[in-house]
Amino acid sequence: MDNRDYNNAENAVNKAQWKANEYAERAKDYIREQKRNNMEPTQEGWMERARENVADAWEDTKDAVSNAWEKTKNWTENAWEDTKDAASDAADKTKQAWNDKTN
Repeated sequence: MDNRDYNNAENAVNKAQWKANEYAERAKDYIREQKRNNMEPTQEGWMERARENVADAWEDTKDAVSNAWEKTKNWTENAWEDTKDAASDAADKTKQAWNDKTN
């Protein structure tokens, strides 16, 4: 294993550890919240909260992708119209130059 492979493996482990720690902190927050509300924290409740968070993240992702699609589509449509206009202008100028030369 060369140094680059080692660094990549170490980075992957660090990211996984960070994610595990992040989820552990979120689980602790859930447990504290449940206790503050005099409710029993459960694994099912935590899983439901995690599912809701994933669903929210998915909705945010869909919105971002949809916005990116619309912006890209609009940009390409505008670029196409600009290209057609420029080509038409060039054709007109070429015709005019030809007519001026032949007259």
